[in-house]
Amino acid sequence: MIDNINENKMDLNVNFIKSVLSLFSEMQGNGISLVYLGEFNHEITKMFTSMAESDMERKKEDRYVKKRVYHVMVETLQNMNKHSDEITDAQIGNGLFVIGNKEDIYYVITSNKVARDKVEDLRNAIDEVNAASADELKKMYMQQIKHGKLSNKGGAGLGLIDIARKTGEKLVYKFLPIDEDFDLFILKVEINGDKIKDVKGK
Repeated sequence: MIDNINENKMDLNVNFIKSVLSLFSEMQGNGISLVYLGEFNHEITKMFTSMAESDMERKKEDRYVKKRVYHVMVETLQNMNKHSDEITDAQIGNGLFVIGNKEDIYYVITSNKVARDKVEDLRNAIDEVNAASADELKKMYMQQIKHGKLSNKGGAGLGLIDIARKTGEKLVYKFLPIDEDFDLFILKVEINGDKIKDVKGK
């Protein structure tokens, strides 16, 4: 009986190790350098940005690209905090944060729980940002700075507009149903280092 229990434990350990190795290999293949799942707040944001900066310093990344990546990290984390429906009284929420780099493209992925009744407004806000030209994004940004909203119906938040302006890329997102009341909101932002260095050089 004891031998059987030990064998089962060994099987579990081996399976777990295989899972970890498989996950590690997949993360490496996708250029993922940082993954965090759990509580997030101001201090954790500072820790993430510091770690990412150190990694980019080690890679001797272009200064202008580093600034853009740093800015996007801060904005996406603040955006996750703003739209998360797991924020406590201590302003601590729960979510997933991923940063990676592959072929001169950095990407930041965040994921958090959003109440079902807020999904449509958030989806419309992102679609509004994605449909806007560079000039339109600038106008939207200035209107938010002055008035705090785009219209009587609200509109895209300053963070989403700023991310789109700084990256020049579309915001990629998904809403995955969790239960009757909540969806999982996944946001992916790309920072193309080559494009940013090219614009800087003009």
